[in-house]
Amino acid sequence: MAFTAAGVPIKRGALAKRSLCNIETIRYFEKIGLMTDPDRTEGGHRLYRPEHQARLAFILRGRQLGFSIDELRSLLSLVDSGHYTCGEVLTLTYKHLSIVREKIADLRRLETTLAKVVGECAGGQTPDCPIIDALQSV
Repeated sequence: MAFTAAGVPIKRGALAKRSLCNIETIRYFEKIGLMTDPDRTEGGHRLYRPEHQARLAFILRGRQLGFSIDELRSLLSLVDSGHYTCGEVLTLTYKHLSIVREKIADLRRLETTLAKVVGECAGGQTPDCPIIDALQSV
């Protein structure tokens, strides 16, 4: 993501364009407190300094890696405190990795089940369908 040079603040539309995200996404991150309040012009326009731009990049990258809003809030809380260790960050990241691995295992089980049900279906013209039967079974 390319941001302004020389620390020049930019408006929300420019920030959205440069970070390749929607203006509403930035508004949402502000509303839930992930983004800190930017300065404003006399006309009320928000001006995002390089710190805001870097924070947005952090949040967007974290979301790409599957971190939840709460996980990002925890990571940003550590960063904002100014007193964090790499070990603390590692602990939070290991927890996230564990959740990702659980989701992958769930998806593999789901794939196996669906493949089995699909394999039992002939796809013919009769109303008897093992897929429907499997969905209706308790």
